[in-house]
Amino acid sequence: MALALAILKWLMIAAAVVYLGGLAVLYVKQRELLFPIPPVGRTAPAAAGLPEAEENVLTTADGEKVIVWHVPAKPGRPVVLFFPGNGDFLAGRVARFRAIAADGTGLVALSYRGYAGSSGSPSEQGLLQDAAVAYAFTTARYRPAQIVVWGFSLGTGVAVALAAEHPVGRLILEAPYTSTVDVAGAHFWYVPVSLLMRDQFHSDRRISDVTAPLLIMHGTDDPVIPIRFGERLFSLAHEPKQFVRLPGGAHDNLDDFGAMGTARPFIDAARG
Repeated sequence: MALALAILKWLMIAAAVVYLGGLAVLYVKQRELLFPIPPVGRTAPAAAGLPEAEENVLTTADGEKVIVWHVPAKPGRPVVLFFPGNGDFLAGRVARFRAIAADGTGLVALSYRGYAGSSGSPSEQGLLQDAAVAYAFTTARYRPAQIVVWGFSLGTGVAVALAAEHPVGRLILEAPYTSTVDVAGAHFWYVPVSLLMRDQFHSDRRISDVTAPLLIMHGTDDPVIPIRFGERLFSLAHEPKQFVRLPGGAHDNLDDFGAMGTARPFIDAARG
């Protein structure tokens, strides 16, 4: 019996060491997991298939150089300020950008720090600074009422934070979350993520400060950010607001389930 207890004790110690070691690795590597930067360098819009876009390099408040692509809006048309997901790069979103700009709607799309030619390393505070300079670029050319802020996935947290602090015409959130710590906790239920996670993007604490009309689109079969997080965020938002469930939609494929067609009339209403 004593031998069995001793063995059990050492097994428990070994398990605890492995668990704590795993936590240490997750803590150190967490930004690599949250911001999986694709191995793609700086790409000119024309080379990516979007020759109507202009590339601009902006300087953030902390001195980083970030890239935006700008498709000028036709007279009287709104402009979409687009914040991509955590694994996105602008050249990989050209099909979406063409669809947005097809009717003369303008586009300002941000390449976050560390991504595809932009300098620096990503963090929550860094991405919010990137968004601020992209917003300043946009408002230098368009009235706030013309601006439709569109965030996808991780970018929804950036979009909510911006719209909570600055006037915008409308806000689109595609596959949003309450916070990244909520999503991480759902996937890593055995980890105390609320204690370890640095970049928590608490849209649930910011959405009440958003006064612009809101559209949320979420796939019913999203395995990355389950739809319940989008529904919860929607419940915390002020009117006017609209929640559109895209039956069968997963995470990265919502254009195949009508996302652009859903967004189009909402964008059209933001002509300022």
